[in-house]
Amino acid sequence: MTEIDTSRSTALLHQASQRIPGGVNSPVRAFLAVDGDPLFISSGEGCWMTDEDGNRFLDLVGSWGPLIFGHAHPLVVAAAVAAVQRGSSFGAPTEAEVRFAEELCEAHPVLDQVRLCSSGTEATMHAIRLARGATGRDVIIKVDGCYHGAHDAMLVKAGSGVATFAQPGSPGIPAAVAALTKTAPYNDLDAVRVHLEKGDVAALILEAVPGNMGCIPPQDGYLEGLRALTREAGTLLIVDEVMTGFRLALGGACERFSIDADLVCLGKIVGGGFPLAAFGGTAEVMGRLSPAGPVYQAGTLSGNPVAVAAGRATLSLLTPSVYAELERTGEIVEEGIKKAVSERGCSMTRVGSMFTIFFREEVPTNFTQVSQCDMAAFGRFHRAALNEGVYLPPSQYEAAFLPAGIQESEVEHLVSGITKALAKA
Repeated sequence: MTEIDTSRSTALLHQASQRIPGGVNSPVRAFLAVDGDPLFISSGEGCWMTDEDGNRFLDLVGSWGPLIFGHAHPLVVAAAVAAVQRGSSFGAPTEAEVRFAEELCEAHPVLDQVRLCSSGTEATMHAIRLARGATGRDVIIKVDGCYHGAHDAMLVKAGSGVATFAQPGSPGIPAAVAALTKTAPYNDLDAVRVHLEKGDVAALILEAVPGNMGCIPPQDGYLEGLRALTREAGTLLIVDEVMTGFRLALGGACERFSIDADLVCLGKIVGGGFPLAAFGGTAEVMGRLSPAGPVYQAGTLSGNPVAVAAGRATLSLLTPSVYAELERTGEIVEEGIKKAVSERGCSMTRVGSMFTIFFREEVPTNFTQVSQCDMAAFGRFHRAALNEGVYLPPSQYEAAFLPAGIQESEVEHLVSGITKALAKA
């Protein structure tokens, strides 16, 4: 197997490590889960990225989901450039924010009102505070394996038993904060039912289709069961659509799976590759948010005009034909690699344009089963895929994303690269 040259990236990592902890500004970029060093990217165009050593890759990460039309789409670039020429930030309302909020609410079935912020982490953090303020309760249920950002209430891990509170997932998180979060396995209604018995749960938050333990579909009746249980308990249902929003459908997972959520969190695609996110829901719940209500939330760069322009441009491109094309591409890729996946004792899941190859024979249905995958084999697969010109997420726990507009020859490159990489892993 011919190894790509990564000498420039290696040198940059050494240089970065002198001033940036671990040499990266987000841990998953470090490639530790695949026993390698990160590649430093110099440019991207369409579904391709080029690193500092000149290696070119078909990109299945897409900046972790937002680049549904690939890198540097001309319409998105033009919109952002035009906006920044008028001013990058005002700290005051703009007409574009109003139009964007209207477009979001028209597209997503849950949204009566929406509040813009700058990241998915902010969106989930503010939604949880709003849920607590609206219900007068403190406890949150987090579904194990779903990722909702790096804030204290959500950076937790499962306790020792079904009815226990969560444990801090990192030093620096007070045990008292983690104690207000309970966890339940994905696809497990019984654990949720136990947690709801005390009547002290403000909200349950989950990714309807998790992308942070790999792409795992909900089992039949699971999402419907969550809605019924939470409604009966007076608990709000928060669906984190930071990954799935505007990717699985124009109305996200809530449209695709007919979820009647109370609050949703959006990010990634809504910013068109820029730092932008949103949370919203029913008028009744959102009416509790300041300045209309008592629950405080703020942000100087919330709804900044450059990100809003890029987001609006991206959303304008999302037609029914785009989603039909993404579904067809997903089917072609799945069909093209399924034999190689099976022959290597692996399994695969796909929902729309999200997919994951799991290094275990049976398809996992929850985080515990994903953690049983052969992580060393996944690392070998990841490195082999890079050598074949395919850039996959550097972790077994992350979903891959297919871009719209990918050409037939590029799909063939993708399928061939993954097939060869599986053989070498």
